[in-house]
Amino acid sequence: MLLTGCGYNTFQTTDEQVKADWAEVLNQYQRRADLIPNLVATVQGYASQEKEVLTKITEARSRVGSMQATPELINDPEDFKKYFAAQNELKGSLSRLMVVSENYPALKSDQNFRDLSAQLEGTENRITVARNRYIKAVQEYNLAVRTFPNNITAMLFGYKQKANFTVENEAEIAKPPTVNFNNSK
Repeated sequence: MLLTGCGYNTFQTTDEQVKADWAEVLNQYQRRADLIPNLVATVQGYASQEKEVLTKITEARSRVGSMQATPELINDPEDFKKYFAAQNELKGSLSRLMVVSENYPALKSDQNFRDLSAQLEGTENRITVARNRYIKAVQEYNLAVRTFPNNITAMLFGYKQKANFTVENEAEIAKPPTVNFNNSK
């Protein structure tokens, strides 16, 4: 009966929710990784001279794929940060590919490319939703770790705060974008 008021069950419940939400984030990242080879192959047919962009996407996907995305990853802040950085690199490479595709009207009109682009956009939205759920689950878990009397149970059983998604350069994204309608080209 002593364990009922100390938060032990709260840790079990919130930890499982964090793991489940993390698994969904990984699921969506995997979905994105699975779309990339088809997208690269489609672009290669139209834009073979964009080899550098295509190579960077392939390399970024390979780096992400080589990282061990185990449930323990969320308990190691350094590994979590590295994994998140690799995912951001992959996302950046895909963004550059989409910019390059603007130079190829035939590619943009290709049905396969349009379908893959729509799937990729949908996947990015799913990643955002999954990450938001994970953020909320980690917030609930970390709150349990830090509040009394749960914090005593956390210390006794070794429960520590979990890493969460962060913004690499918060000051940079806080700046308002510059909009110039007087571009004289």
